[in-house]
Amino acid sequence: MNSILLVGAGGALGAVARYGTGVLFGRLGLSGFPWATMTANVTGSFAMGLLIGWLALTGSESQNELRLFLAIGVLGGFTTFSSFSLDTITLFERGQWGPAAAYVLLSVVLSLAGLMGGLALMRSFGS
Repeated sequence: MNSILLVGAGGALGAVARYGTGVLFGRLGLSGFPWATMTANVTGSFAMGLLIGWLALTGSESQNELRLFLAIGVLGGFTTFSSFSLDTITLFERGQWGPAAAYVLLSVVLSLAGLMGGLALMRSFGS
């Protein structure tokens, strides 16, 4: 249960930060391009790299709790792209180039297809 609370609390903070990023870019008048989403994805992925690298270097006793709260919770709530990036680089570092490429291609294509499918389904109810 403690794990669920760590992930949930971190996720709430990450989601609020993601919302704040969108509000900030909206106030700056940058709404013609998805700058807020791209910024969240890039900074979240960079932060994930820093965090995982730091955790690997320190070997802290509270490593699992920090990973749950920060990596899965905060960064997962801020952007799931950071988790996607970590999974991809992990495959690359293991020398699994084919599975890594397939993961990237399938994640992008199937996620776009899933969104299109969901939109089409909901739009069919409106016609």
